Amino acid sequence: MILRGIAGISPCIYYRYRQSNPILFSRRNRLKPANVSMVGIMNADHADSGIRQVEISSFDLRYERCRLKSNVVEKALLCSILEHGIRDPLQGVQTEGGCRILLDGFKRYRCAKKLSIGIVPYHCLGEDEAFGIITLLRIANAKSLNIVEQARLIDELRSLHKMSISQIAGLLEKSKGWVGMRVGIIGQMSPAIVDKVFSGQFPVYSYMYTIRSFIRMNAVSRQDVDEFVKSVAAKGLSIRDIEILANGYFKGAEAIREQIRNGNIPWALSRLTDRVAAKDCTQVEQRMLRDLEIAQKYMHRVINKSKDGRYKSASFHAQANLLTGGILRQMNLFFESVKELHDQSGQTSGYLSSP
Repeated sequence: MILRGIAGISPCIYYRYRQSNPILFSRRNRLKPANVSMVGIMNADHADSGIRQVEISSFDLRYERCRLKSNVVEKALLCSILEHGIRDPLQGVQTEGGCRILLDGFKRYRCAKKLSIGIVPYHCLGEDEAFGIITLLRIANAKSLNIVEQARLIDELRSLHKMSISQIAGLLEKSKGWVGMRVGIIGQMSPAIVDKVFSGQFPVYSYMYTIRSFIRMNAVSRQDVDEFVKSVAAKGLSIRDIEILANGYFKGAEAIREQIRNGNIPWALSRLTDRVAAKDCTQVEQRMLRDLEIAQKYMHRVINKSKDGRYKSASFHAQANLLTGGILRQMNLFFESVKELHDQSGQTSGYLSSP
């Protein structure tokens, strides 16, 4: 498979990699385990850890809908796999009937398919589907399993496997409140919003911290929320742009709502941004606003880039440890300062009101 059509991958990198691993990319030989080690997929540590090499075509992808997609993360992962191979095994359950159901590793799966890798490392979490989901929820951390992914997997346990909140909480060794909160999150999401969020067309951060605040407002209907999400999804908007549009849509004039519904996003965003800028901010206030924009921008960059598997050198880890330690020492004070400013500024949002 030639990767000229894969965004973000240099043809030079791909062809150099292909030349160094000719057998892997041979249509006749690429599914043989003996050839997979040529890209570093077969790790010596796997032999003693219950990890096997399996054909990628053997997976059942029924739970792919429960995991978030991210083009940014997937592009970085694709580059990492090109250079190092698949280092972390895919995980799932293998039922008594021989069906291999994938639960974790869908991004690695899609990258492997794009690279025509036929054999991948796989770790079986058991033979029972519900038990496999419970195991994944127990071993996954916040980076590998987002809260809305946790919510949707818990919803699968309740709807398909008929487990109660008490049963799930007991098996996870979590409180019923922990489970109930996630049940509530997925219960608030309409099928349309679930589709946009999990397909990567609408940022999960915007849903959790912007849209949910409007869902809780009695004056805002579910239909209005669905229409807004459908209108702004897959438009390449930043989180700040979505927040500005959401405030204009739910709190502003009908003319703004009509333009957003009709897809005239640039006009609506420009109009709302102009209203914000039209306020007579002093130089000190303008500098603070720029600092807040920069902080928000780089927070999201760090969140996305911290998951990159290419950070390997001792020098990087030494410096990263010092820097992250300094950040963590200031985190509580930073959080309190931002929250105080947010609460104070939330008292004045008149610029989004109807004229």
